[in-house]
Order: sequence, then structure tokens, then C-alpha cells
Amino acid sequence: MTELTLLPDDVEQDLRASVRKALEKHSPTERLNAIYDGTDEVSGPLWSAFVELGLPGLLVPESLGGAGATAVEAAAVLEEVGRAAAPSPYLTSSVVATTALVALGDTTILPLLASGEQTAALLVRPTALRHGPAALTTVGLPADVLLLPEGNALYAVRGATTTPISSLDMTRPLGEVDLAGSERTLVSDDAAAAIDRALLTGAGLLAAEQVGLARWSLETTIEYLQERRQFGRVVGGFQALKHRLADLYAAVEQADAAARYAAATLAADDPDAPVAVAVAASFCSEAAVHAAEEAVQLHGGLGMTWEHPAHLHLKRAKADQLLLGTPESHRQALAGLVDLPA
Repeated sequence: MTELTLLPDDVEQDLRASVRKALEKHSPTERLNAIYDGTDEVSGPLWSAFVELGLPGLLVPESLGGAGATAVEAAAVLEEVGRAAAPSPYLTSSVVATTALVALGDTTILPLLASGEQTAALLVRPTALRHGPAALTTVGLPADVLLLPEGNALYAVRGATTTPISSLDMTRPLGEVDLAGSERTLVSDDAAAAIDRALLTGAGLLAAEQVGLARWSLETTIEYLQERRQFGRVVGGFQALKHRLADLYAAVEQADAAARYAAATLAADDPDAPVAVAVAASFCSEAAVHAAEEAVQLHGGLGMTWEHPAHLHLKRAKADQLLLGTPESHRQALAGLVDLPA
């Protein structure tokens, strides 16, 4: 069995720095509010930057034009995406859909995803789910190819009609899919295990994005409280606020450890992966929401304004909490995995 390590190596550090630089250039928070007004000048340039860095192909085998990297590297990317609350199909296409196709040995769609020429999304109906994640009746956008489960089979769907819908987090667009008139191509007639693997990986690496959200909320709040003065004193020096920040710091560090372990088990194909993912998905989900709520509240009136990015991170945290299963659903899955009686 591969030895698991939670310490970042030089490759991860360099990757993280490159991703953060791209996000700072192409997805500054001041541009994200425009998405809620129907103007998106971020997604296209950011995805192009991701393509230049080779990020869409991280989990794709080298033989198909990818990097042959692991869940650990993909988790580093998603943590930075979470810090920036950036709009990107990376999770839906480069993680979930890609994982399913890799597990099935696809050689047709994966090269297109690895190059960034196309994106894909796994469309999961309620009957197709087995454990953990809640049913997805919508699909992340944009997506050139939809992966549709039908019984145990998986089809690649092109030409489906997708109607955008309003969502809490407009930086991760959702849409209602109409498959009438679309073109279907069979990917595999035995895809159940691959779909489960894709959803497990997606939930595990979504925890990394949630850690990024939580860490941004913590660091931004600390920075603000070190500058804000009230009654002639720096607000961050008040004992009550120190206690809240200490508790929040502990929660963020615990979430980081849980997410890192989940990514490590997925990368090593460790048998403990389902347990690790259930723990990370439930804990990191709540930690991200709590951290974002604290950021809004501890910024006072400033945190309530549209101009401050705290609301973007809170919306992403709440949306992430429902995306691939609620904390309660993951805890229920965990109870079954460890034989814990109801």
C-alpha cells in the first residue's frame, strides 16, 4: 500500500502558486459581482489561463494528452479556486466527468477534455445515486458533453438544450437540461462503479475547495480586525473576538487536515477513501459556511455590502454545501461505512 503523506511537496507548492497567480489576474473579486448582473468577463479568460497551465488534463493519463497527476494536485487547484470563489468548470469537468471517463478507459472524449478544447459534466438522476451525494437535477455549466447514466450504462450526450436558471451562487452556473433531440453515444454499458468513483472523488475534492473558502474567510477577517479601530483600540484586541478567531482557526486547520487526507486516500486508491471522503465532506462543508458567516459578521457593516467579497464566499460555501450531498447525507453514509447503529 502506498504511504500516505499530508505534507505538500515542491510540485504542489509550485502548482498552487501558478494557479493563484492566474486567479489574481483573471478573476479578481471586483469583477465577480458583474456576473450577478448578467455580465461575465471572467470565466472565458480564466479557463484559457487554466488551459495554458495544463490544469484540465491533470487527472488524464499522459497517453491521452494529460499530466497523469493525482487527486492531491487537483485538490490544490480547487483550494485556490475556493479562495477566489472563482467561476470555473474545473470541478464538474476536470474532476468528476474526467474521473468517470478515466475509470471506463475512454480514449475519445478524454483527449478533448485534457486539451481544454471541450468540457463535460456528469448528469446524475436520483435513481442513479447510491451513497452520499444528493440527487443532481441540474448540471454545472458550461458543458460541451453531458455524461448521462441510463441504468448501468453511460452515454455521452451532445446537442442537449440547457436552460440557465438562477441560483444562489451565480459564479457556478446551473441549468435545466432537456435531452429531446440530442445525440447519444454509448460510452460503456457497465458504468455503475465508475460513476460512484466519480461522485466519491468529486465530493472529496470539493472539500478542498471548501477549505479554500474557509481559509480566505479567516485570513481576510483577521487582516480586517487588525486594522479596524473602535473606542481607540484595535478591534482584533478584544478578548471576545480573539476567542472567536481562535475557534475559527482551529476549525479551518481541522478541515484542512480532513480534506488533505481525503485527497491522499483518493490519490493512493486507499480502501479508507470512502470513510475519509465522508468525514471531509461533512466537516469541511460546515466549516466553510461557518467561516464565511463569521467573515460577514465580523466585518460589521462593511461585510453586509455588495462591494465586499464576503457575500461571494458565503454564497459559494452555501451552494457547495448542497452540491454533492449535504453534511447530514455524508454522515449517514459514514455511519454505514463504519457500522455505526442508527
